[in-house]
Amino acid sequence: MSWYTFEDKVIPMDDWIQTGVDWLVENYREFFQFIKVPVEQSLEGLDWLFNTINPWVIILFFALATIKYAGKRVAVFVVMSFVLIGLLGLWEDTMTTLSMVVLSVLFCATVGIPLGIASGRSDRIESLLRPLLDTMQTTPAFVYLIPVVMLFSIGTVSGVIATFVFAMPPIVRLTNLGIRQVHPELVEAGEAFGATPAQVLLKVQIPQAWPSIMAGLNQTIMMALSMVVIAALIGAGGLGMPVFQGLNNLDIGLATTGGLGIVLLAMVLDRITQGMGQNKSSS
Repeated sequence: MSWYTFEDKVIPMDDWIQTGVDWLVENYREFFQFIKVPVEQSLEGLDWLFNTINPWVIILFFALATIKYAGKRVAVFVVMSFVLIGLLGLWEDTMTTLSMVVLSVLFCATVGIPLGIASGRSDRIESLLRPLLDTMQTTPAFVYLIPVVMLFSIGTVSGVIATFVFAMPPIVRLTNLGIRQVHPELVEAGEAFGATPAQVLLKVQIPQAWPSIMAGLNQTIMMALSMVVIAALIGAGGLGMPVFQGLNNLDIGLATTGGLGIVLLAMVLDRITQGMGQNKSSS
């Protein structure tokens, strides 16, 4: 009995999954292509916008946002980072990456924050979401690429979809954590003054949980940026392309330059979102 010694495969899970994905492609490919259209249009619009606007306008926008949320010293670092990105010849790739990150993180926040709030207010929903989030967070990123490409074909849209699935768990988990850490007495006080459940959520729980929610958004952004290089394997543009091309050609200079661009963009977004969380909590 080979199953007793585990010498041979007994459960053909790979065949089942392949059959399931093939069935989806054969029967629902048009549906997935229909979903692809608005994502593609939104992504192309953002990419066009970021690459059309004068670079100094974008730098000024980020500088002002950084001054508001993180202070003048961090703003100087942000300006220097963007100037260095431009001098390295990575501006266009950086704007493409920024458009991918903005869109995927927007999707993550739109879906993840409500799910986090729901799981924070219901043990049953949390128990249902936990194994799904564990799977999404621990599955290697490369595993997402094959079904995404089969359903949406290669390109930047597939990169955004894969990034959305890969990067959403942190914002769900930390929103859940933030809602659950709100002191029960604050909730009881709101209810005692006649607040409805929606008012308690909007005026008590979310403001108290805001630092945790922003920490989740911060981690989602970092995970989205970590998918940039991997998404380049399926035709997504941006800063992942120099890294991927450097890897193919054994060009350490090109790969390092692309990696530096990703690091600088990640640090800029990290400082701003951290400042937003701290600024809101202190006020």
